[in-house]
Amino acid sequence: LYFLYMSIHEDIRTQMMAAMKAKESVKLETLRGLLASFSNESVTLGRTPKDPLSDDEAMTVIKRAVKQRKDSIEQFRNGGRDDLVENEEKELAILTPLLPETMSLDEIKKIAETKKAELGIEDKSKLGILIGAIMKETRGKADGANVKAAVESLF
Repeated sequence: LYFLYMSIHEDIRTQMMAAMKAKESVKLETLRGLLASFSNESVTLGRTPKDPLSDDEAMTVIKRAVKQRKDSIEQFRNGGRDDLVENEEKELAILTPLLPETMSLDEIKKIAETKKAELGIEDKSKLGILIGAIMKETRGKADGANVKAAVESLF
């Protein structure tokens, strides 16, 4: 059997065309911005803006976009700008499904316990090393805040 594989980059472009045809303005603008970020990332990596990103590179850009939306929502809430919060939340709702399923806190704790023993970490001074090792092993499937919480719960 032959399966047609569509990269994340191509998938976003396809979704953008569908949003354009369906006249979904918020989705269209969000995906357009994401594709612009893909082009910027491609240039940053020393390639041309037209070069497609690998799935891992695209995921990095999407995660960054999601984090930016979450930070903006928090800042706008603190500033009492509910009008701006609403738009950021709509964009976040479009971007979040593009991310892979994240690991649960319990799954992360199991990995954290194994890594702690593996690396022989006994005290809090090496917290950063442990967090880094877990982030590397989970390769984007774990939320950084959850990894930090899981590691801190071990000490």
